[in-house]
Amino acid sequence: MYKSLEMKRTAADMRIRYIGSFILAMGTVVPCLSAQAVPSGSLKVGAAKTDITPSAEELPKQYLGVLDHLYARAIVINNGHSSAALVSLDAGGIPNALWKNVTERAEKELGIPAVNILITATHTHAAPFAFRPPAGSQELPPAAIRYQENVFQAIKQAAGKLQPAQVSYGVGRCYLNVQRDIIDPDTHRWWEGANYDGLSDKTVAVIKFQTLAGKPIALYYNYAMHAVITGTLDLVSADVPGAASRYVEQALGDDVVALWSEGASGDQNPVYFQQTYDLRNIRIKDYASRGQDISNSMPPGGQGLDRTNPEVIRLMNEQKSMITSMGQILGEEVLRVNRTRTPAQSDVRLFGKQTSVTCPGRQRTDQGRGGAAGTYTDGAPIQIGLGLLMIDDIAIGAVNAEVYNLIAQRLKRESPYAKTIMATLTNGSASSGYIPDDASFGHNTFEVLSSRLQPGCAETSIVDGITGMMPRVTY
Repeated sequence: MYKSLEMKRTAADMRIRYIGSFILAMGTVVPCLSAQAVPSGSLKVGAAKTDITPSAEELPKQYLGVLDHLYARAIVINNGHSSAALVSLDAGGIPNALWKNVTERAEKELGIPAVNILITATHTHAAPFAFRPPAGSQELPPAAIRYQENVFQAIKQAAGKLQPAQVSYGVGRCYLNVQRDIIDPDTHRWWEGANYDGLSDKTVAVIKFQTLAGKPIALYYNYAMHAVITGTLDLVSADVPGAASRYVEQALGDDVVALWSEGASGDQNPVYFQQTYDLRNIRIKDYASRGQDISNSMPPGGQGLDRTNPEVIRLMNEQKSMITSMGQILGEEVLRVNRTRTPAQSDVRLFGKQTSVTCPGRQRTDQGRGGAAGTYTDGAPIQIGLGLLMIDDIAIGAVNAEVYNLIAQRLKRESPYAKTIMATLTNGSASSGYIPDDASFGHNTFEVLSSRLQPGCAETSIVDGITGMMPRVTY
């Protein structure tokens, strides 16, 4: 297992460091868990997907149609002692009501403990559906009820397809993401651009679920990149995550389900992203011709773009092609990892836990997307939801917000498990806005300026909170 005695000692030292009670930033005590608390058993897995694309009648007025469909994808895992579910939605985020309603129902009707369910958004910026009651009402509208039912049905159908299985883990690398905070060479101010020298984790982590004969059942892959390419089109789209999952599913067979898991992409964009370049410049000029300066703001969607302009048409068509190209590239790396032989297990432990940490908040008192320091007053404390799902020695740490990449890299360094993943935008939505790492709070980027968190708390609280939930078991 270990390549050297020194590596073994290092791993042992890490485990010793975590033995005993763990004190979180807010003083919560998380007890050490024994091996007896996490029994192993024979693995069974099922997977399914359901269409969650809004109907034409449900689309907001600014949407012009559907470019590609949105899906809820689910993997249900059972080891005879417990069960768990991994769910991925082609959505911008996971509303708290949706998360709570679906997980509570799955626990009641399917016997899957709510703490063992991770529902993650792919974070496509072209999914218009808003899961909230009308103003002044507590009742969800019919469209939201149908949406919630379709998400639940993905889990239920996956649970109905359980079959003996084995699980393995592999990693690859993909160079589609790039750090998006950069200092403009002309203005010498922070803005959004491809920072090739910025820190960016290129890892594609893949959890492979196969039959005992080696036939694929489902893949759960994790990558850190914003799904923002189709946002200016005002067309419904699952963006790169949808294109990548479709590509993998078509390659492996229609009965295979491929789930995108959103990595820590708070500061990670697609490396080729026209909203940052030509389309942005065109929009700035169009608004300037009408006497408006939007150089330090960003209108939603394609608002303000002249869709009869031949250059706008060309650039928008490029974006449609780009999600297909990037989906194929990322999909090919997922397939390569899938082909790579990695040790597979059919006798596994399942363990889930959820908690939260609270950090001081702040309220911004000025405006501006980036480039200059913001002004703030103290705000209400911010609660950040955390989760953990262990599939034997594979640890999936969950955060219900957009997290900077360095925080996930720190989690992987400090985790006692080598196979550690961070899934963000999972199990609800925190009120924090972006969660920068401590060092990045000195950058006047739009993510940092809009964050409702005061610096110095969230990074350590998240890392310690997730590792503090991990069972102290040598697998």
